[in-house]
Amino acid sequence: MIDVLVAGFLITHGLLHPGIWAAPAPADKLPFDPGRSWALTAAHVSAAPARAAALALAWYTALLYVVAGAGAAVSSGWWPGVAIVAASSGLALKAIWFHPRLAVGGLLDAGVIVAVVSAWPGSLH
Repeated sequence: MIDVLVAGFLITHGLLHPGIWAAPAPADKLPFDPGRSWALTAAHVSAAPARAAALALAWYTALLYVVAGAGAAVSSGWWPGVAIVAASSGLALKAIWFHPRLAVGGLLDAGVIVAVVSAWPGSLH
């Protein structure tokens, strides 16, 4: 049962990445724009390539999370490594395009790393 919950979490969290990064910024709230990255702006990268890089990394992260979730669902031995790479990719995405609205996602990515490294829950390892 726990493997289904972990798989569901990994897949759901992964699929949220491209949805959040591709969504248009609401006009009435503090805008989050994937075309604006503090790191890429410092490197003089314009908005269009920065947005494309953000979407590519978001889709890559989603793909890795879905693969890790599928591996967890079938109790494979390789899913923890993929989950670590997915969470690291998600953290990189949120660090390069830092915005306070992404803090919860960063905490979830860090939680995935901590859970995998500490072999929690034990029934999955």
